Amino acid sequence: MATGDRVRLFHLPFSFMLPQRVAHERGYFEEAGLAVELIERDRESVDVKYIPSESSLTEDHGIDLYPICKWESIKRTWEMGDGRIVAKGTFADLPYTVFVRPDSDVTGPKDLAGVPVAVNRRTGQEYTAMRALEEHMAPEDVILKGFGMPTERLRALRDGEVEAAILLDPQSTLAEHMGFREVLSFDNHMGIVGGEGIDSEVLDAFMAAYDRAAMEINANPEVFREDYLDMLEKDSRVAPGLFEDIDMGAVRADLSVPRYEVPEPADRAELDEHLEWMKERELVEESADIDRIVAN
Repeated sequence: MATGDRVRLFHLPFSFMLPQRVAHERGYFEEAGLAVELIERDRESVDVKYIPSESSLTEDHGIDLYPICKWESIKRTWEMGDGRIVAKGTFADLPYTVFVRPDSDVTGPKDLAGVPVAVNRRTGQEYTAMRALEEHMAPEDVILKGFGMPTERLRALRDGEVEAAILLDPQSTLAEHMGFREVLSFDNHMGIVGGEGIDSEVLDAFMAAYDRAAMEINANPEVFREDYLDMLEKDSRVAPGLFEDIDMGAVRADLSVPRYEVPEPADRAELDEHLEWMKERELVEESADIDRIVAN
């Protein structure tokens, strides 16, 4: 747990979390008064997802702060007591995109009713996708199928194991170069969860350093281009078969570093509305209490 101003920060190596790594590597956390240890799992050791469903990050792994999907943050903090939500946001101009094969009969979002869509279960995609798809169909017509990491979703779509798949950039751009067709996009909503050792001063220092990194990336995006492309490079080593017939030079040329945003303090009323939506769909217990989910 956090000791004084020492913070164990879990890092998701996705494109929308780049400012967190930049703040750590460039010493912005340290200059804000925090001794941050960045905890990150190696891509080659991850088959399904980075955040384990079966264990608590704050209690079992000693993590003080961790980013996670906004809806999963509600479920995780309530069911596992894995900290409390301290912040939220979209973090970057990087929407989720639903892709289908070029010969698919799906031409628009409404055609996805009753069609299995590949997602990564218990991550940002599952609940975010449910809410987005419900804008175009009845809740009972939303069908999601777990396929793990982006490389696995792309493989399943390519091999015809699923009709549609949800991706984020840079994998969305890779999907376009594989010939897949976009039929829907929607925002990626995130949260940040803190353990017992995180107080308002530590959180303010974290936000200040994060803000500094985000503003620097926004001002000089090309300087951070290689950092942004890092996950795609790791994917190419983990799943080389996906990249055999792809002109990676063309993929890289099509990719642009997005504009980043700074997380905002958790909004209790907004999260309570999301909690009620989850209760209606039996995604979380009816007894779930927002006061045990959101930090004071």
